[in-house]
Amino acid sequence: MIWETLANIPAAQLLAFVTAGLVLNVAPGQDVFFASACGVQGGPRAGALAGVGVGLGVVFHVLLATVGLGAVIAPHPEALRFVKWAGAAYLLWLAWKSWTAPPPTPEARASVRPWNIVRRGMLSNLLNPKPVLFLLAFLPQFTKLAYGPLWQQFLGLGLIFAFTGTLVTIGYGVVAGQLGHMLGRHLGILNKLAAVMFGALAVRLVAR
Repeated sequence: MIWETLANIPAAQLLAFVTAGLVLNVAPGQDVFFASACGVQGGPRAGALAGVGVGLGVVFHVLLATVGLGAVIAPHPEALRFVKWAGAAYLLWLAWKSWTAPPPTPEARASVRPWNIVRRGMLSNLLNPKPVLFLLAFLPQFTKLAYGPLWQQFLGLGLIFAFTGTLVTIGYGVVAGQLGHMLGRHLGILNKLAAVMFGALAVRLVAR
C-alpha cells in the first residue's frame, strides 16, 4: 500500500519534504494569486472554493506525473507552449468577464454555484504546464528504491504536497476574501481589482 511505502521513508526526510513543500506553497505563485483574486471578487467562500479547485488540479498533475505522462509531455516544448497560451487565454477571458461585470452584491455572491468556482480554480491549474515540470524535478529528490516502489512514493508524496498546498491556497483565498469584503463596502472596485489580477496572471504565465 502507498501509506505503508511512505512509512518506510525516514521521519526526518519526510519532515524535510513537508517543510519544503509548505515553504514553496506559502511563497505566492499563480495558484495563490488566483484564489486571492476569486476571494477579492467573491468573498471568503469563493476564495476557499477556488483553493479547493486549484488543489484538484494539482492532484491531476500528480496523477499524470505518476503514470509517466508528465515525463512524456515535458520534453515537448510545443505541447507546453500550447497549454501555456490556452491558460493565458482563459485567464484573460476571466479578466474581461470580471472587468465588465456589475459591482458584486452579497446576494450575487451567495447565488454563485460552488462548483463554478471550483471549476475555475481547477482549470486555472490544469492550463498551467509548470506543475508537471515542478513535480518531475521536486518529488524524485525524496524517493529511493530502498523505500519501496517508486510510483507509490511518487503518488504518496505528491498527494501530501497537494493536500498541504490546498490548505495554504485556501488560507490565502479566505484572507483575501475578508480584505475584499471590507474594501467592497467602501470602494466598490472588487471586480476591477480581480480583473487586473487575472490579467497579470495571464502575462506572468506567458512571460516565464
